[in-house]
Order: sequence, then structure tokens, then C-alpha cells
Amino acid sequence: MPEAVIEVVNLIKNYGTVQAVRGVSFEVGEGEVFGLLGPNGAGKTSTVEILEGLRRPDGGTVRVCGLDPERDNDRLKQEAGAVLQSTSLPDKLRVEEALRLFAGFYQRRADTEELLRRFQLVDKRHAYYHDLSGGQKQRLALAMALVNDPRVLFLDEPTSGLDPQVRREIYSIIEELRQGKKTILLTTHYIEEAERLCDRVAIIDHGQVIALGSPRDLKTSEAGTTRIEVRLARPEPNGALSGLDAVSDLHEFDGTYVLHSTQVPQTIVALVKHLEAGGNELQALEIATPSLEDVFIELTGRRLRE
Repeated sequence: MPEAVIEVVNLIKNYGTVQAVRGVSFEVGEGEVFGLLGPNGAGKTSTVEILEGLRRPDGGTVRVCGLDPERDNDRLKQEAGAVLQSTSLPDKLRVEEALRLFAGFYQRRADTEELLRRFQLVDKRHAYYHDLSGGQKQRLALAMALVNDPRVLFLDEPTSGLDPQVRREIYSIIEELRQGKKTILLTTHYIEEAERLCDRVAIIDHGQVIALGSPRDLKTSEAGTTRIEVRLARPEPNGALSGLDAVSDLHEFDGTYVLHSTQVPQTIVALVKHLEAGGNELQALEIATPSLEDVFIELTGRRLRE
């Protein structure tokens, strides 16, 4: 693995009696895109805010570029860029003014004109922040995060709340940064985002890392099985479908049954026979290869966004 730019060892963060982060550990190598994947409230943002020096940890150790975010905060700001979950600027601040203002905070500065071009903001350079669309505001936030040519970039839910088209635009920008070997730590609860963008992923739930590896390696844990999603005319008794041929596990979510099968044809035949015998009807059926969602379901028994 390349030299570690981010090191997290047994990190703990409490809010009163609530332990939001419970012993999280991982490393991010130079030039790696690393994702923290998990549902809202899993502890992702708390972890990132500690790494950014915005919150103090209650236990464990963290290092970013060899620096302690709490003790070496001023030095770390020169090496890191960040896009928070919510970015807000004065309504009457113009795009180019925002970039030049932020550039003034740093010793090392990227070319403002290049950032405007790179993030498709040249035509909006004189526009007020208030007049930008949601996608343009997020592109500006990314540009400001890169104004100091940071060694490491933190992206906290960078596409949350954006429509699919704008989300794809942001994906393209992150993929470009990835090709440029920029070290990136991003948080997300979008499965497709983690699979598309990340070299490695830590799946976090209830403040703990429950799985860690490349998306391919994590999905390999489901190797040999295929996901079958089924909707029926009426509910089946608890566990009735788990005994079907070649079914390795079964979960039910809001009327949808998710089966993992080692032999899809056998399972489908057994399912049809079972429904016919019970007078039930098949309303929808979807077959897919395992995803990171399946890994999460296997480990927790629930969907990622629940």
C-alpha cells in the first residue's frame, strides 16, 4: 500500500451518552480515493470532522499528512481541502471573488482561472452566489476546496440532495481528481457512488467499521450467490421462502423479499411451485449480481438507507 496520508486508530467520539464513533480504524494511502459508506447517523461525518480538526476526539489517534489535526491545525489547513455537507456563502459574493478570497488564506495557491475553467464556472465568474443553481454551488465548493492545491481532500456527502444529472457531473470531477492521483476521503450513503469512485471502502454502521476493502473484494464475500428481489400479491409467513432450493439467506424489506441464491434456476422453479401451491402470485422479480448493498444487508440484516 502507498504511504499513508490519513491514519485513524481506534477513534472514539461521544456526544453526551451517545457514542457516535466506536473504535474506528483505517488508513488512506497517497493518491487513493477512500470511501466511508454507511447510513445517516453511522458516524461518518463525525470521523471526517475530527480529521479536519473541527471536532476533538474522545479517544484514539488520528494523523493527516503526519499532523495531529487538533495540535497542528494551522499547518494542516495548508495541506487539506474540504467540502462540507452544507456550504453557504454570502448571497452577494461573486464566484470569482469567493475563489480569490479563499486563495488569500493559503501559502500555496492554485490558478484561479484554471479552477474556473475546470469547474465550468467561467461564464459565472461575476454571478452572485445567490443566483447559482445547486450544482453550480457544489462545483464552486469543490473549486474552493482545491484553491490551495491540497495534498488531501475531504468530501462529506458531496452529491447529497443533487439531482442525478448534476450528481454525474460531480462524479466526473472526482474521477478527474482521482486520475490526477489526488488523495481523497469521501463519505456517502449512495452505493453506486462508492462503487464507481472509490479504490477502497470502509462500511460503517453504528459508529463501527463492519467491513473494509475494495468494492470488488467486498462483493467477492458474496461470490457464488445472486440476489433475487421478489414482490408478491400477499405476504408470506415468516421464513417461508428461506427453505426454497439453493437459498442461502433471506431478508424482507417493506414487502420486498431479497433472496440470495447459489443456483438461480432451481430457486426460481421452487419459488413458482411454492406460490402456486399456496395460491399466491408473483408481482415482480429482479435478478442481479451482488452489490455493496448486499454486503451491508448480509452484515446488518437491513438496507443501507434505513
